[in-house]
Amino acid sequence: MNKITLLIHCKDQPNIIATVTNFMANNNGNIVYIDQHVDREQDIFFMRLECEFKSSLFSIEDFKILFSETLVEKFKLKWRMYAADKKPRMALFVSKYDHCLYDILGRYNSGELFLEIPFILSNHLDLKPIADNFKIPFYHVPVTKDTKQKAEQKQFELLEHHNVDFVVLARYMQIISRLLIDKYPNKIINIHHSFLPAFVGAKPYHSAFKRGVKIIGATSHYITEELDAGPIIEQDVAHVTHSYSIKDLIAKGRDLEKIVLSNAIKLHANRKVMVYNNKTVIFS
Repeated sequence: MNKITLLIHCKDQPNIIATVTNFMANNNGNIVYIDQHVDREQDIFFMRLECEFKSSLFSIEDFKILFSETLVEKFKLKWRMYAADKKPRMALFVSKYDHCLYDILGRYNSGELFLEIPFILSNHLDLKPIADNFKIPFYHVPVTKDTKQKAEQKQFELLEHHNVDFVVLARYMQIISRLLIDKYPNKIINIHHSFLPAFVGAKPYHSAFKRGVKIIGATSHYITEELDAGPIIEQDVAHVTHSYSIKDLIAKGRDLEKIVLSNAIKLHANRKVMVYNNKTVIFS
């Protein structure tokens, strides 16, 4: 059984759903999932579709060509098509914090995450024992003011060599270069230890503590050149009270970070996220 996942967006217009579904049926496809959304303000149509093909002769490459020749020009589609059984390859960038890394690797080891992790990269050696314990290659690429450009080139070479599809910054405490952002647009996922856009900066929990907040949160988003301003994939919050210390806030916040980042990874790996104008459409 061959299964594809199709994501499309275009200017909203009549008969898109009917035309796409008829195309699948006419090519012996069985649609097992379909969802759509229309952004009324921008008049943009979004759709996600999963379709199965029983024929042993099915070729996704040939099917992409046929789809492109038949429908893309007619509706001016922006589209992506994936073989549903092909796991995306995710590189992990870390520094010294280990809570997100442990959570991701635990889920990965249990088969919860539909992906492959070819390597873990860090600007420190602190977390190498964790990578070794999970038997995942670990690369130490130090970053200083004098070596930043060389480090970025090494990162780029590793990502290319390992055929990485997307990158997750699991509390990687370095600014990502424009080189990588341009190479992996909307494919570098970050976790921010705050409910963006409030309390940005290096010590959001301290700022929140001073304000006496009753809610703290975490935000996972795609990296863009503008710091902490990329398309948001996932967010969550937790209620706190006046009795919480800064230590309590940090502990609660780290729990949120793990959950929010893992959920964002799942959504991206399962091809359920579409980005348009710095916003996301998240399909169920």
